[in-house]
Amino acid sequence: MEVLGAGIVGLTVAEELARRGHAVTVVDPRPARGASYAAAGMLSPAAEVWYGEEDLLRLGLASLDLWPDLAARLGVALRSEGTLLVGHDAGDLQQVERQAALLARHGRDVVALDRAAVRQAEPALGRVAGGALLPGEASVDPRAVCAALLERVPVGEAASGADVTVVATGAHLPEPWTGLVSGVRGEVLRLRSDDPPQRTVRGWVAGEPVYLVPRGDGRVVLGATSERHDAPPVLTAGGTLRLLDAGRRLWPALDRAELVEGTARDRPATADGLPLVGPSGVADVVLAAGHGRHGVLLAPLTARLVADHLETGRVDPVLDPRRAMEGAR
Repeated sequence: MEVLGAGIVGLTVAEELARRGHAVTVVDPRPARGASYAAAGMLSPAAEVWYGEEDLLRLGLASLDLWPDLAARLGVALRSEGTLLVGHDAGDLQQVERQAALLARHGRDVVALDRAAVRQAEPALGRVAGGALLPGEASVDPRAVCAALLERVPVGEAASGADVTVVATGAHLPEPWTGLVSGVRGEVLRLRSDDPPQRTVRGWVAGEPVYLVPRGDGRVVLGATSERHDAPPVLTAGGTLRLLDAGRRLWPALDRAELVEGTARDRPATADGLPLVGPSGVADVVLAAGHGRHGVLLAPLTARLVADHLETGRVDPVLDPRRAMEGAR
């Protein structure tokens, strides 16, 4: 078997196949340098979901349950302090309240917090109107995960005579599947702070979404930009300024932080916002693509679904790539 694409999805698929006894080679000229390299690594199915995305919530929760075993197997840290949702002003707090109400309707554990309780949870926060805590959510460093996976699966040239090919090439699928996925640029900054948050903080500042994800040793990932475009992804002055402005207002300690790195990559988006995992319409080719902003979260579930499909023919109907092919005709 061969897996095209050495991002976190392709590598996790390859590792799962190898664990099940399949001979597998990963093919990628730049392993782990695509969207996984920029990703913040939030394992936040509840914080990410929005109206009409209930299938993603189900899938995300199922995949989150798989992450502790994967992280332990790879020897990478899994931070499980939960996610803090915050609103900078009254209008922003309405976003938090809508998110909390949606999750409560789906039976998810959400703890509403007033201004004082939010500050108690994260004393270094700037002015906020209130928030909510989503316990049980987590984060992981995708670069560390990919590095550990690269030690476990072989990366080489295209395998001649491979009986099965899994296409996991992110935002750039080969023909005839190119049109099923499009790039959505995300810009991310990495900083080192003497006062980082203790857990993932996701918020809105004057309507601008922003997140801060602690890595340990003072490292913080700052992000949330999202822009559809046709050009190669580049770090822009406007995106950087928006991130820094929103991030500093939410977390004033960023004023003193060292700006270590800025990165831009394309997130692989599908028309309906759901990944493509399953039969490609071409014999012996399986797709594992189109994960949008959920690639890190959904990697272990995708790996299990791909391996199960190859062994049993089973397909999750909401992820079946044939739905998109039929819509494209």
